Amino acid sequence: MHKEGKVVPLAAAIDRGARTPLPCLPVLLLQVRDKAALQLRQGLQALFDNADDTLFEMADRAADRFDQNLYFEAMRDLRLKRKHIERGFLDIFYDTFARIGQFDPLGQQASKNQAYRERAVVVDGMVARVLSRDGLALEQLGMRLQCLLARSFDEQQNPFGPAALCGYFLDAGRNLGVGLRVKLILLKLFERYVLRDIDVLYVEANQLLAAAGVMPDLQPAPRRRAEDHRLSSRRVPANREPDAMGADSAGQAFMCSLEGLLAPCRGRIAPRLQAAASAEPISTADLLRLLSHLQHYVPATIEEDDFDLGQQLEQLLLRVSVRSGTRRRIACNDEDMINLVGLLFAYIAADDNLPLSLRALIVRLHIPLLKVALLDKGLFSRASHPARRLLNEIAAVAIGWETGSEGLRDSLHLRVERIVQRLLNDFTEDASLFTELLEDFLAFSQDERRRNELLEQRTRDAEEGRARALQARQQVQQALNQRLRGRTLPQAVVHMLVQAWSQVLLLAWLKQGEASPAWEQALATMDTLLASIAPHQQPQVLLQQVPGLLKSLRDGLASVALDSAATREFFLQLEQLHLRACAGAEQPDGSHELAEVLVAEDIVLAIAEESACVPLRQRDEHAAELRQVQRLRIGTWVEMLDDDEPLRCKLVARIDSSDRLVFANRTGMKVREWNSAGLAQALRRGEARLLDDGLLFERALETVLEGLRQQQVH
Repeated sequence: MHKEGKVVPLAAAIDRGARTPLPCLPVLLLQVRDKAALQLRQGLQALFDNADDTLFEMADRAADRFDQNLYFEAMRDLRLKRKHIERGFLDIFYDTFARIGQFDPLGQQASKNQAYRERAVVVDGMVARVLSRDGLALEQLGMRLQCLLARSFDEQQNPFGPAALCGYFLDAGRNLGVGLRVKLILLKLFERYVLRDIDVLYVEANQLLAAAGVMPDLQPAPRRRAEDHRLSSRRVPANREPDAMGADSAGQAFMCSLEGLLAPCRGRIAPRLQAAASAEPISTADLLRLLSHLQHYVPATIEEDDFDLGQQLEQLLLRVSVRSGTRRRIACNDEDMINLVGLLFAYIAADDNLPLSLRALIVRLHIPLLKVALLDKGLFSRASHPARRLLNEIAAVAIGWETGSEGLRDSLHLRVERIVQRLLNDFTEDASLFTELLEDFLAFSQDERRRNELLEQRTRDAEEGRARALQARQQVQQALNQRLRGRTLPQAVVHMLVQAWSQVLLLAWLKQGEASPAWEQALATMDTLLASIAPHQQPQVLLQQVPGLLKSLRDGLASVALDSAATREFFLQLEQLHLRACAGAEQPDGSHELAEVLVAEDIVLAIAEESACVPLRQRDEHAAELRQVQRLRIGTWVEMLDDDEPLRCKLVARIDSSDRLVFANRTGMKVREWNSAGLAQALRRGEARLLDDGLLFERALETVLEGLRQQQVH
């Protein structure tokens, strides 16, 4: 295809990392391979998107915590390893073709599959179902491949066969590290999302080969499903809302009100043609056809000067002018719309509230959104317009996305990528496609939000539990230090109180609270114990107290499951201490068991995890940032800039008792915590910044209009 300027054909932009075709393979075979690889990749992406949903539902229904944790761990592993599996699958697929003319491409794979003997029954069933449905189309594809390569091979050696595809998948996931149940689930999903539509791959490959003259006389296999329904669904007339016509009128009035603001921008699109007095304006319908042509050449990555819409339109207008013999230009109203939408997307391209990778994907929707605006000015007056909502919904979900160590290929990035590609490929003038994609994306985002909210709640519960444990620990430490600090006491008693009775106190505080009888009783028992080992002037009183004290001690130590040998040893030593107290002895008798120690320092219990936040002095110069932090709502997104890779996280819990702000990533996993002063200091130093999660279209439009008004003032 002849290329002008910097227009990049879409096919060349699909996978810039694709392998260099091997010279020994026919170009036609490479075309078949690459077309099939694209469908297989999309099937794998759908598989992993739905694997997450399936495992979450199974975790939700799990009968016990062990199974629930198993499924949650599998979800985490798949999120981390899905890119490796997808890439490994396609690598094996490509390598099979690289060796197809040299030796049996599946021989090595088959030998490896012996390790999956326990899954052989499942795989055999999958293969049998594909062959029963699509065996004829696969057989014809095998015959054409043999004709093209001038060599024979059987069905098992066909790189497109279901056995081979299952083998690629099993080999790519051999180091997945999940249990058999999860692997069987993945195999079922592979059948549902990859093998279910394999007839499309076979039919298209056969059509491509037949059209190129490879055994064109073969009678085509009957289609399993009619394609007409899917194609016609793209042309269903848009079901406008009852107020859509009124919204369009309001949109036209809105554009009329902007004529004065947009006037200084005119003449920038195709300036040579716009300035020509003799140039005649093209119709909006013709402009839409030019834009539909251009949207198929939008590159996968848009860098500076990589794809200038004005330059591309000017080239097409020059061609139209040459063909018609009359200079043609864009009508003023249409040029105003082009300029307004161009300013909106310039704002989006520079909006660092969105992650760079997803921002680049959204920017590729420039031409489809421009076409929507030309067709329906209600885009600007109706907040519920499907195209506007789709943009806003994508941006809302994308704000928490971040590039992980495994790269870009997570479910959200792939979903947005598919939406963008679908609009660039299929959108002409029927806005119902936006409605279809919006409904699909809302279903996806709501499922993801439900999953993430569950995990956020788990994080919140864990943090609140941790805060209570820390508070309880501090109360127990205070109670122990009030009674022991600075005193010389028997080592056995000090050891028991610090190591064991502290656990009794913690349990009472956590379960029943500081004002509960259990807490008061545990303190009273400790006080009675300490009093009982002091020299007594009235031994008879001590003898009366001892039975109740011993019972309380035994009950308390049993509640925390203290080792029976240690319990027995302590009570033997306590008996000696009571005998000594009855004797009125002021000093220890010298036995090692009754040795005394001075509690010279504060007791610090190693029971609960300390807060990671170091308290910071709230300095006056941080007052503005502190007020900002104190006003943060749960759900606010923050970007941390102190690491190599920026980290985006959301405020999911505010623990007032310990002044802790807990942040989680998009999946609900805790990633950071601060106290108020620490976050204020990070904001002041530029180590963190708050993200604006307001509606993208509204933010962009408001900013653009404010900028136009400012220019008019100056």
